Amino acid sequence: MSLQVAPINGTHIHYSQSGSKKGPALVFANSLGTDLRIWDDVVSALSSRFNIVTYDKRGHGLSGIGDAPFDVSLHANDLIGLLDFLGLNEVILCGLSVGGLIAQKVTELVPGRVRGLILCDTAAKLGDYEGWNTRIEAIKADGIASMGDAIMERWLSPTFRAERPLETAMYRDMLVRTTAEGYIGTCIALRDGDLRDVAGKIAVPTLCICGSEDLATPPDVVRETASMIPNAEFELIDGVGHLPCIEAPELLTRLIDRFTKEKNLV
Repeated sequence: MSLQVAPINGTHIHYSQSGSKKGPALVFANSLGTDLRIWDDVVSALSSRFNIVTYDKRGHGLSGIGDAPFDVSLHANDLIGLLDFLGLNEVILCGLSVGGLIAQKVTELVPGRVRGLILCDTAAKLGDYEGWNTRIEAIKADGIASMGDAIMERWLSPTFRAERPLETAMYRDMLVRTTAEGYIGTCIALRDGDLRDVAGKIAVPTLCICGSEDLATPPDVVRETASMIPNAEFELIDGVGHLPCIEAPELLTRLIDRFTKEKNLV
């Protein structure tokens, strides 16, 4: 497949579009320090029924960084710009971690274009100001690699890390090869992003999902956000960490399939 790129908000956004062009549009937004490849197994399983878009948010993967200061609104407007570029007027959004925050912000900014939300291992507020500043300063001083092992412990369950060391090493490489500028910019967006006043206004079907072993956004944090969103559902995936699309793509796919059918989104 050739590389696909769109000019968005003063930079370039790398994306992939696959699956059934006649199916409902399902768009995936990634977590901090990852790129669109984390969704590959999920995309493969769902591509027969959905028009699927994955993309690298700015500062990650093959997307540009741009000149604007990072915040959640910038990331959200990048995604809206990509939807405009692709001519997608109505979509189902599936966001992981910061991708979930972006999905919530898109729903606030253009509510008529979002048919449903799938929020994986995310919340309306992720972390606290001091914690993000500590991470930012550590990366400025010593680089992302200095935190690579600690972040893997937050991303991936102990079982996955023990049984699949080569894949763990690969995802660590994905993380540490993210540009420091892009990573720090998104940390700033997370530090300053607070959508708790938005969550209660979300009026589309919403499914919140969390891995039981997630140390980055623990189940109680995700469950709390689910309680803020009217009629949102909550599902726990046992034995999985922060990245269910990597550790349990089959289970995640089944949850997406069930949710979209029950809510008449397909």
